[in-house]
Amino acid sequence: MEATASYCGSSTRVPFTYSSAGRIKERRGNSATFSPFLIHSMATQKSLPSVSKTVGSRKNSTPPIKLLTRLEQLKLLSKAEKAGLLSAAEKSGFSLSTIEKLGLLSKAEELGVLSAATDPSTPGALLSISLGLLLSGPFFVYLVPEDQPWEIGLQIVVALLGVVGGSAAFAASNFVSNLQKSN
Repeated sequence: MEATASYCGSSTRVPFTYSSAGRIKERRGNSATFSPFLIHSMATQKSLPSVSKTVGSRKNSTPPIKLLTRLEQLKLLSKAEKAGLLSAAEKSGFSLSTIEKLGLLSKAEELGVLSAATDPSTPGALLSISLGLLLSGPFFVYLVPEDQPWEIGLQIVVALLGVVGGSAAFAASNFVSNLQKSN
């Protein structure tokens, strides 16, 4: 039985072979790589799996979210029409032609609003934001003293912003979650 290794001193490397008879034979040869801990394997090398097989072969991947199909299933446009939201928006000067002139859809796409509606992590993030905002109002009222009238006014403003913003974020979280459901 023989084992091949190399010994490294401060500046030179001395390769040697150890046999079961207890003799050490010095070997001279060029090695492509040098490392004091280099051990050459005699086993056959396995080929590594390709990246396309390992990354793309997830069995539990979720199907893509189809927003327009989900809007149709929920009948949101007909509900908005029955509630009078579309006519109220048109009376206030907000029509489809105004949206087109202002470029609001392209701005929404640039800001990532449309892609956020299809991102599975959006409802959870919105829920976290809503809870933070809803809790910030009472904490701010508790922590800010009531010595001056402006401090009381500041408490009222922050509490109202927390309640309104938290409620809006909670409603948006629920809305996006309903849009993303597959049924």
